[in-house]
Amino acid sequence: MINLQPYSSPSYFIFLLLGLLPIIIGLYNGKRLKIYETIFSLVFLVLTFGGDHWEQGVTLIGYIIYQLVLTMVYANYRHKTGKANKTSAFVIAVVLAIIPLAIVKATPAFSHGLKIGFLGISYLTFKTVQVIMEMRDGTIKNLDWKMYLHFLLFFPTISSGPIDRYRRFKDDYENLPDRDAYINDLSKAVHYLFQGFLYKYILGYIFGTLLLPQVAHLAMQQRSAFSGLGLSWPLLGYMYVYSMYLFFDFAGYSVFAIGISYFMGIRTPQNFNRPFQAHNIKDFWNRWHMTLSFWFRDFIFMRFTFWIMKKRWIKNRVRISQLAYLVNFLVMGFWHGLTWYYIVYGLFHAAAIIINDIWLRFKKKHQDKIPSNKFTEYLSIFITFNVICFSFLIFSGFLNKLWFR
Repeated sequence: MINLQPYSSPSYFIFLLLGLLPIIIGLYNGKRLKIYETIFSLVFLVLTFGGDHWEQGVTLIGYIIYQLVLTMVYANYRHKTGKANKTSAFVIAVVLAIIPLAIVKATPAFSHGLKIGFLGISYLTFKTVQVIMEMRDGTIKNLDWKMYLHFLLFFPTISSGPIDRYRRFKDDYENLPDRDAYINDLSKAVHYLFQGFLYKYILGYIFGTLLLPQVAHLAMQQRSAFSGLGLSWPLLGYMYVYSMYLFFDFAGYSVFAIGISYFMGIRTPQNFNRPFQAHNIKDFWNRWHMTLSFWFRDFIFMRFTFWIMKKRWIKNRVRISQLAYLVNFLVMGFWHGLTWYYIVYGLFHAAAIIINDIWLRFKKKHQDKIPSNKFTEYLSIFITFNVICFSFLIFSGFLNKLWFR
């Protein structure tokens, strides 16, 4: 069986563009070929999880059925009980939605982890939790199981995001663009494809394949020659090269997914917005992996903040936000994996954003005494960039190899 990993080879794009032609023709003529789109998505999922990855494919099908049934049971409960539904039912639904992902993330930490994961499990879980929480809030009043299934199975974003929202996706799916608007979408789709090729296959290749092994080798040599912690110029080079590779590789995947989405009449939201031009760490998280960042903001940071305020355990709102930042980024660290460098990465960003908030409050209070000009603007970008790159050095796990080999 053909095995095509998403956006990883010319063959994938050839099959993809051929499969997209009927969809493009249909949307150009104001029609959405729903049955064909469903078959098209299923075929590409089979191609993605075929061959040596058939176990992941089976797990994916079972997982989607599980999340679909779970969400519809909760939706039915909400419909029957109305506003009288209990918090306990909501908590149980969220916990049941998260448990499979938690198991997948936890088991690799043990010697014989269960191989139940598959590519994209995190993004499917985030979609499910989002829908359950928005039903609880009342922002999603009626959940159509067919539309929800389309939302879960939307294959361009299933492997690596961006993380869309159900109501936004549903609006695009049901309200087709007119011909002029769709032609504009096609133009953007082509632009995103070429941007993806530039990012992933040229810049990502230069930084990840050509440069990264070289600077890693030099850093390891320096570590062997001088012992100690291995702090050296090659390690600094590794930090910058890895940061560039991480951005261009991941941003490349994201714009590929966005481009394919636009071909299908779905305006999937952007995931990156010039993150290395951020003026501070909070600005960075409004630019980097934005759909994930906003998901954590809306469904962890804000929920935790409201919960603490409701319980009145802490009265100082500044302390509440600081604790919420800590919880938010610690969860993000654990989500990446149960290794020390992922957890430290999360704690590092929590500390950075708390310090940034303290500085911004101080700056606002003393704005007449603190200069604000082009130099200070560029200085803030420079400092933020280096703080981010250092966090990516932690995230890379290279320090683990350097210090504990």
